[in-house]
Order: sequence, then structure tokens, then C-alpha cells
Amino acid sequence: MLRRLILSMPLIFAAALPLHAEPAPVASLYAALDLERLVAVLHSEGVKYGDDLEDELFGGAGGARWDAIVADVHDQARMKRILTDRLSTDLAGQEAAVARMVTFLEADPGKRIVALELSAREALLEDSVRDAAEINWQDMLDEKEPRTDLIRRFSDVNDLIEMNVAGGMNSNLAFFKGMVAGGAPDPALNETDMMADLWAQEPRIRQDTEDWLFPYLAMAYQPLSDADLDAYIAFSESPEGQMLNAALFAAFDVLFVSVSQDLGFAAARFAQGEDL
Repeated sequence: MLRRLILSMPLIFAAALPLHAEPAPVASLYAALDLERLVAVLHSEGVKYGDDLEDELFGGAGGARWDAIVADVHDQARMKRILTDRLSTDLAGQEAAVARMVTFLEADPGKRIVALELSAREALLEDSVRDAAEINWQDMLDEKEPRTDLIRRFSDVNDLIEMNVAGGMNSNLAFFKGMVAGGAPDPALNETDMMADLWAQEPRIRQDTEDWLFPYLAMAYQPLSDADLDAYIAFSESPEGQMLNAALFAAFDVLFVSVSQDLGFAAARFAQGEDL
């Protein structure tokens, strides 16, 4: 089974103050990004994915024990620590650039964009909202709305498709490795077969990424004017915007690989009826 754990969101991702002291510019960035709210969304997404995984692996028979395992794997304090540790490492010594990031994020339209992205991601936890977002995006394409070009430009500037596809493949491989470490009995779960299966799934992962990403972006940015979106794209193209984008994707990759591997391990042990 190859499933993405979570699709990472684009440039802005929300943050809370880290659990340990950080240099003032980096701490200000975490506050501007509202990490606390994002991690809560990631937890909810992880729990929802755990339900899907329960149906696919255990026929829906995981019960309260499986729910508790999934919640523990997606512990919010742990997820915050992983994200903030990696971001702090990647942005160390970049105080001037971080200060420019904070300047954009604390003023409009940056501040409003953070809130819009998080609100949209929370809303998409509901299947009915996701269905409506997909229909809206298709309608925009059918009507050749100019906004679709801006959204695709934003995606290209931040390399959202390629970075998400790479992250999805890394997460899937980590899940397989976790299952092997957990003693999964499937003899096909050797690394050669894992990689072959993974690359065979790359087109589907890419399609899933596009099917989620563009409706999400269209929904999140609908309240923005074209001028606001142009300003966001300009920030994304700037050196500090590119630095932030790279740091966020690196942090998400570390997080999703860790969570995916733990979830694969837990699934294998659970299937064998063993305590974790």
C-alpha cells in the first residue's frame, strides 16, 4: 500500500513558539507563522489518515487501541519540536533574511495570507468541502479565469508540485521501512521491491498532489485581490522567500518521514497483535 501521509502546504505554514529558547528573529518568525494552529491541523489530518489506514489494513477493526496509537504518533508537542528544530538549524545565522520574512508576514497581505491558508486547510478536513473546492477549480479552468494563471505561477515559483511529490515518495518509503522494522511478514518488503513499487506509484502521487493542491490554493486565495497575490508571488521570488520555502519543505520532510516510519512500524506490530 502506498499512500501519502499528509500533503505539505505551500510557502506559509503556521507556527508557535518553540519549546526551547530561540534567537529573537527566529522566534518572531515562528509567531508570525502561527505554528501552534498548523500543528493542530496536522494532528487532525493524521488522525483522519489513520482512519483510512485502519480501513485498508485492518478492515476497520482497529478500535480504540489503533486510535490511541495514531494519536500518539501524531503527538503535537513532538511534531512542533521536529519542525522548530529543523527550521532553527536551517535559518541559523540568517537574522537579516529572517527579519525580512517577519516584516512581510506581520503586515498585510502576508498576515492575512497565513490565516487564509490555515482556514482553508482546516476546512478541507471535511470531504464535502474538498469536493466543492475541486468543482470550483474545475469551473475556473473551464471558464479560463485569469486567476488560474496566477495560482499556477505561484505554484511554479515555489516548486510546489515537485517538492510535494518528492516529499510524498519519501514518506511512502519511510512507511515501508517502518513496516519492515516492525516485522511485517510480507517477503516483498525488501528495499529493491519497495523502490520499484514506489516509482511505479509516482504518476499517481503526482496526480494526487495536483488534485489536492490547486483546489486548495484557489480556495485559500479566493478572498485576495490579484494585487495581493502578485505581492505574495514577489515575496516568494525574493531571496528570503526562496530561503523560507526551502526551509519549510526541509522541515516538513523530516517531520513526515519520522511520522510515516513510526506509523508503518506501529501498523506492522498492530497487525501481529503485539504491544508497542
